[in-house]
Amino acid sequence: MGRGYVVDLERVSEEANVYASSFGFSGDDGKDTWIFDIDETLLSNLPYYLEHGCGLEVFDHTKFDKWVEKGAAPAIAPSLKLYEKVKDLGYKVILLTGRRENHRVITIENLINAGFNNWDELILRSLDDDHKTATIFKSEKRDEMVKEGYRIRGNSGDQWSDLLGSAMSQRSFKLPNPMYYIP
Repeated sequence: MGRGYVVDLERVSEEANVYASSFGFSGDDGKDTWIFDIDETLLSNLPYYLEHGCGLEVFDHTKFDKWVEKGAAPAIAPSLKLYEKVKDLGYKVILLTGRRENHRVITIENLINAGFNNWDELILRSLDDDHKTATIFKSEKRDEMVKEGYRIRGNSGDQWSDLLGSAMSQRSFKLPNPMYYIP
């Protein structure tokens, strides 16, 4: 909740902006890609965590799902600014999240209401992916992108599991998350 968190978010997003702007898209084939995670990267679940002890309570999927279903998570302002810049630069934007497929409609509504528009693809967990760790799930999805010829220029996420594994981006941008860790 302190200023340090906001400063860190701004600093990471500013560095990502400089990096994203460094590529020229000569002979653009539409394959230069930027990946964003959603929770604590594009959308803030801080209102939920304030009601649930800021990480002191044991995580309850049912309670969190009810929060997600409200579609009320606000945008993380520095990430929205980066998102808009990346879109303006011509990157293909892929949202890769650990949210489950049954939350697709509300996730889309929440993203749009928070100011995120015109992404190219939204990838959520299917039931077949539910048993996989976040690192494995996200690595497999990035592997598929690379096999399709995409160049993953950048990846923004709040967890190392958003960024590490196989088919990593040319440069990753780790946002702070003082509330939880996902392996």
